[in-house]
Amino acid sequence: MLATVAACTAVAEGIARWADAGGGEDVARRLDEVPRAPGVERAWYFSNPPSLSNRGPVPAAWDELVRRVERSGITEGTRRADMFKAWNTALVGDPCQHPYLRDAPGHLFVYDPPSDGLTGGRPHPPYRFLPNATTPIGLVTNAYGFRGPPVPFVRTPKTIRIAFVGASTTVDDHHLAYSYPEFVGHWLNLWAASKRLDIRFEVLNAGRESINSVDIEEIVRQEVLPLRPDLIIYYEGANQFDLRTVVPSVPKPDPFARPATSPPQSFVSRWLGEFALVRRVRALLRSIDGPADRAAGGGEWPKPDYDIVWPAGLDETDPDIGRADLPINLSTILGNLDRIRAAAQAEGGELALASFVWLVKDGMMLDPIRHRSILEYLNRGYAPFRYRDLERMAAFENRVFAKYARAHRLAFLDVARLMPRDPDLFVDAIHNTQTGVRLKAWVVLQELMPLVERNLANGTWPKADPGTGMPARHPAFAVPPRPLEFACKKT
Repeated sequence: MLATVAACTAVAEGIARWADAGGGEDVARRLDEVPRAPGVERAWYFSNPPSLSNRGPVPAAWDELVRRVERSGITEGTRRADMFKAWNTALVGDPCQHPYLRDAPGHLFVYDPPSDGLTGGRPHPPYRFLPNATTPIGLVTNAYGFRGPPVPFVRTPKTIRIAFVGASTTVDDHHLAYSYPEFVGHWLNLWAASKRLDIRFEVLNAGRESINSVDIEEIVRQEVLPLRPDLIIYYEGANQFDLRTVVPSVPKPDPFARPATSPPQSFVSRWLGEFALVRRVRALLRSIDGPADRAAGGGEWPKPDYDIVWPAGLDETDPDIGRADLPINLSTILGNLDRIRAAAQAEGGELALASFVWLVKDGMMLDPIRHRSILEYLNRGYAPFRYRDLERMAAFENRVFAKYARAHRLAFLDVARLMPRDPDLFVDAIHNTQTGVRLKAWVVLQELMPLVERNLANGTWPKADPGTGMPARHPAFAVPPRPLEFACKKT
């Protein structure tokens, strides 16, 4: 009997892990919801990018860094991954005075940002990923700290280079085998081979979690443009998505508030948390204990009343993109896009803009156990805002992006229009499972193909060899990151 119970439990654990990895959805049905561009073969969807030649062993000291974070009990957010970032010294300052970094376990990697000689370096971006690294979290980076395979600094002839910029939905979860830009680059090379074209596509994934458009502009200037990309694809729409810009009655959170932390977990508790069945039981118990969950049964949790104060004279259906008071920080974002676009054009490249995918809809029902993380993301992370207002502002954001692209004659990749809204493809309202990442990449490929074919046909791509006069290495990465050790007094 014990052997039977053990075997059945093992099988159930395997099925639960398979479902958690995104294997439970009807792939064929969702795949065929996305119309294919001419010349794209359906079979490519199931093809994976080549193995990363730059994947290496994880240093034992880095495993110990993760254990130090876990022993501290301060593990919320991206704490474990933060150990393998090179932090901007202009942001870090005295780490013991920084409201977030002071809780690091006495160790950080840092780098010095470019300086104009007068004011010193800017605190944007806040960090880079460590170069040429394989981290305990699963991230593999190249010489620029970008996720993915090695890319030479000096471009080879007949190469088309595409840079993807954005935040966590561009770099994707570190533990996933592939990010969406890696799939896109792989499938573009399959397309080129099918057409017998003597060209190769190279992809740069310059995304990183928790950044905004101000950071992305600096990443483009400092890190991406020296690599002379032909195309920069901007995909981001969550980290400045603040409905308090139109709901002034809801106070803004204190940006320097110390994040709430849970007490340290025992080794047994952490070990049990590795099992998918245990996580399901814990989620079930939380849903039983939570009155909001019990009342909603997978629907939206109760929310208090509030009023939206819309900017006077702003047409929601046809917004004036030149206004300085666009909601959800869109005026700031468009200003950054203006400078990214101008800088890219000055270097012979172009910018493409994508709509942003949100899984939120008024009246949306979710499985309270399987989709627990989506429910918590929307009903806790975005409390007290209602689904209908999140949906409304997401649509407005993409309307602004579309109009900006038309006004400046940019390619607009309408990912939000084509991406299936199956909750089994999502980890929360914006992040995807591995299958969801693959499907999003498939959508991007279809939207990108007209631009690719046009630029090849008119001779814009591939660019001619620049010849002499180009530096031999990337100037932003001439000095490697250095370790910073510190000890903060406990308060």
